[in-house]
Amino acid sequence: MMKVLTANRLGDGIAVWLGANGQWLDNLDSALIARHQEAADALDVAGQSAFNKNLVVDIAVIDVEEHDGVIYPLRLRERIRATGPTIRLDLGKQAEFKRATAA
Repeated sequence: MMKVLTANRLGDGIAVWLGANGQWLDNLDSALIARHQEAADALDVAGQSAFNKNLVVDIAVIDVEEHDGVIYPLRLRERIRATGPTIRLDLGKQAEFKRATAA
């Protein structure tokens, strides 16, 4: 069992993860990993505390796995939150922005 605590920062809505230092971090790779149920329960308590202090919203303890030292969320929703949109960068608005800034 491996779990991390995620939420959205209240100030800007960015997906964040709780780090070992108690700070909300923008990068999943630095998240505090709970490896047993008591630690996962402690993450949930920390999330509720941060929510009550109006620091974050949409708190959730999520399942993750580790491959070659890299943390991956098990659910697609959480992978998208960690890595960004699934659309190819050469299509859609991303491509239009890239072309506009290249000129």
